[in-house]
Amino acid sequence: MKGIICKAALIVIFFLPQVLNAQMITGVWKGKINRQKVELKIIQKGDSLTGTSYYYESASAFRRYSIKGYFDAESNEAVWWDDQLIEERSGKFNTLTPGKIPLLSRADFNCPGSGKMMLDGKAGKVYDEDPKEDLHLNKTDQGIFNDEWNFVIDNYLTGANDPDIIDSVAALRPVALQPSTGIIGYPEKPKATAINDKNSSQPEHPPGTIKMPASVQQPVKQQTNEEKFNSRKKVFITEIPVTGDSIELRFYDNAEIDGDSIALFLNDKMIFEHIRLLGSPYTIKLAVSELKETNELTMVAENLGSIPPNTSYMVVLVGDKRYGTQLESTEGSSAMVRFVKKSKSQ
Repeated sequence: MKGIICKAALIVIFFLPQVLNAQMITGVWKGKINRQKVELKIIQKGDSLTGTSYYYESASAFRRYSIKGYFDAESNEAVWWDDQLIEERSGKFNTLTPGKIPLLSRADFNCPGSGKMMLDGKAGKVYDEDPKEDLHLNKTDQGIFNDEWNFVIDNYLTGANDPDIIDSVAALRPVALQPSTGIIGYPEKPKATAINDKNSSQPEHPPGTIKMPASVQQPVKQQTNEEKFNSRKKVFITEIPVTGDSIELRFYDNAEIDGDSIALFLNDKMIFEHIRLLGSPYTIKLAVSELKETNELTMVAENLGSIPPNTSYMVVLVGDKRYGTQLESTEGSSAMVRFVKKSKSQ
């Protein structure tokens, strides 16, 4: 009985495209898999499934995978697995546990009525032949995360279900952070079912039915830290005299710890990158003998954290003197401090 309503719905939608959006697996799903909060975006192409999965603590703390899978119209079973890790962002305390292990999920597609749709089943490690962890997802109209699949989901009934469009959007995903291990080719996709039969009355949308926006047509290239340094305005903050053999720099997050990270450039050359700003200091030392008479230290924001802008409090120890200053960087500007050598008599 669990699949009768959905099967009936799948038959009806072939003849009533106006209700397709209420009765299809393509869309945004939210709930929990293996006790982890999950937002799943499923895109159906024939009997195959693609899309993305987010395991998250918040909108700024998550791991994101590309997914692959298939849908069996006869049994109403959806099977998908986390294929490649393509994005991860750390939380407030730099401890991101959701999604650490990619999962294989098997779920029944249920439509109990009143427009409600559910995926209920089990999940486990991709190597487990018998997953045992609970899975429960509900279809929702609004998700937390925006990505390239939003365009396909929002326009699925007006042409974005075209296989060429789905394939082109899939090609826009960021390069995987790490290779998928033991996932490729598992599990095997079943033989084609009636859902992709050439004689099916499912409506077809030829290429060119809709125009993809420029933001979807081409992937956005991420700037390197050097490119950020060269393209952003340098904002002078303060000048600090330096003497002695070395100076010590300490960097802290100046506000709520929200995942800020920075890169440091000394006299137009990057000396450190991927510095996470925390409550405890990130400390570096500079040899005064290697400095010029006048030096520029520039702080470039690698990201803006969850609470823009990127703010750092820098403490500079010069001999027995202590200097403190606040540095603020944005996507358009970088904070710059000038170090000037002084003789002991000055």
